[in-house]
Amino acid sequence: MNLLRHYSKLSSRRLRGAGLLMLLICLLAAVSGCSGNNQGTGEAKTAASGSSGQLRELSVMLDWYPNAVHSFLYAAQEKGYFKEEGLEVELQMPADSNDALKLAAAGKIDLALTYQPQVLMARSEQIPVVSLAALVRHPLNHLLVPADSGITAPGDLAGKTAGYSSIPLYEAMLRTMVEHDGGDPQSLNMVDVGFDLIPAITTGRVDAIIGGFINHEQLILAKEQHPVTSIDPTAFGVPDYYELVLVAGEENLKESRADYSRFMNAVRKGQQFVQEHPEEGLQILLDHEDSTAPLDPQIERQSLDILLPLMDAGDQPFGYQSPESWSRVADWLSGNGLISGETNSDEAFENL
Repeated sequence: MNLLRHYSKLSSRRLRGAGLLMLLICLLAAVSGCSGNNQGTGEAKTAASGSSGQLRELSVMLDWYPNAVHSFLYAAQEKGYFKEEGLEVELQMPADSNDALKLAAAGKIDLALTYQPQVLMARSEQIPVVSLAALVRHPLNHLLVPADSGITAPGDLAGKTAGYSSIPLYEAMLRTMVEHDGGDPQSLNMVDVGFDLIPAITTGRVDAIIGGFINHEQLILAKEQHPVTSIDPTAFGVPDYYELVLVAGEENLKESRADYSRFMNAVRKGQQFVQEHPEEGLQILLDHEDSTAPLDPQIERQSLDILLPLMDAGDQPFGYQSPESWSRVADWLSGNGLISGETNSDEAFENL
């Protein structure tokens, strides 16, 4: 299969989930209301921890199909770091990328990977999720323009056409960038291209796209002889948000805080291993790839090179979250009408 078609199909899973966030929020309210005393994975965890020395079971749902960003999880599993902490961890793929947030909130899974803005948007609708760790500390979603387009800054897009993927968050990001650069966002022709970001830019249907990731779409486009230039949204008025975070439902956090702390101990070891042994860490991931979503080792190797610096918390432990980041992102979302009501950003996260 042509790489562009293959990865465009895979990308649609991620984009579709983010675009359906608000619909799923409504559905979740109904699911939660009907759940009663159903504890989801709680019964399995109780059984797992019932006898001395038995491993505690935890389920973790990924945000997307397994790829380079998840290397630390597979390393922690392969190297026995979870078992050292008394845990047996099951890594699951979502049928839809917003399943993770929905199921964690309902207590149907223990932990999930999702995105910082989505956590705040969900909480504004009384969906009880809490972020426990910042995994990728900076946006991967950049404005992408053809390398030969002559476009060097968002303001150059005034009067031109940009494609986005049905997600109001991405539309707000681009309008912020254009305005910050002195352009008129009202003159920007925004086209909802759905799941077809890559075809839209390779065929010239649009002059730019937002919603493509620098560690994925940009690499695929380059390999297929469609090089693009990436423009970082944080340089043009968009807050420096955490692209990927680890979340739990509020009730599960109360009941399983010690288990989640042990989980974080293990994944910190996993991330350290991948940092020190990137080739081996990547090979562990490739050995566990899903047959329905085969990975390109070259692309994943390039992706990991991009990701590792963006996952580094510096003097803080891997996963550390700052109150300032959550406050800035909440203010920006509110200012762009993406969250409603009172949203206390300090309650949206917790460092374990």
